[in-house]
Amino acid sequence: MAEDSLTLLKNYGAGADQDIDLSACALAMASMDSPGISIDRFQNHITNLIKEVADRHVLLLKEGADDDAATQLAALKHIIADQYEYVGDGENYDDLQNVNLMRVIERRKGMPVALALIYIHVGQAQGWQVEALSFPAHVVCRIEKHGVRILFDPFNRCDVLQAPDLRNLLKTLVGEHAELSTTYYDPATKRALLIRMQNNIKLRQIEGEDYLGALKTIDVMRLLDPKEYRLLFDAGVLYARTNQAVAAIEALEAYLDRAPADEDQHDAWMLLQQIKSDLH
Repeated sequence: MAEDSLTLLKNYGAGADQDIDLSACALAMASMDSPGISIDRFQNHITNLIKEVADRHVLLLKEGADDDAATQLAALKHIIADQYEYVGDGENYDDLQNVNLMRVIERRKGMPVALALIYIHVGQAQGWQVEALSFPAHVVCRIEKHGVRILFDPFNRCDVLQAPDLRNLLKTLVGEHAELSTTYYDPATKRALLIRMQNNIKLRQIEGEDYLGALKTIDVMRLLDPKEYRLLFDAGVLYARTNQAVAAIEALEAYLDRAPADEDQHDAWMLLQQIKSDLH
């Protein structure tokens, strides 16, 4: 199963972003932390969500609802949030189960990024324009039809968000100095969403000093996004922390070959020299 998951992630990582299957990749990542557990029932659950949302949408239209973004969102909310009771885990937010899609499905709760992935995958399976935004610290989703855009919060049962709500959310999460930027409304790619999901895992592993676990997470991230050179710097630092000097040197030299001149490049060069010096 682990080899199959690695192959799947490598294939999607090498392909075009629009061809990425979000739930397949997320379940493949989750399966590596859950050896021996079949992903079939989780895939079946996602398939059922897709069908039930489609059925709910047809019913709403038959009952006289407008064929618009609000009705699409209502169908998503009714099935995912109301019927299956998916909600954000506010009590144990940092629990790594909250970004493992298998555990999210079992527990019906998770971090914003994991819940957003479900809404986006199920919505896009209907042919609807549902996407994550490049909003910091909290994944916000947008659904659009006929030029009408609705922003919603997958963590809080599809609450609709207006600009003041986003501003308050940003200040709460980032700090009172923070202000909305137009770039926060840019759509996030599927690859970026999956990387963001893994980044949550990596950061918590580093905080818990599980450096070997964080290295494995970075390996997965590099499969999904082989062009992201900054992951080489992260890997180099973690190899150094786990006393893998040769691997650290290889990763840092590869990073320096690909990275533009910036502060991180200087830091990488300094670390590289320190590691080489320690070897002599």
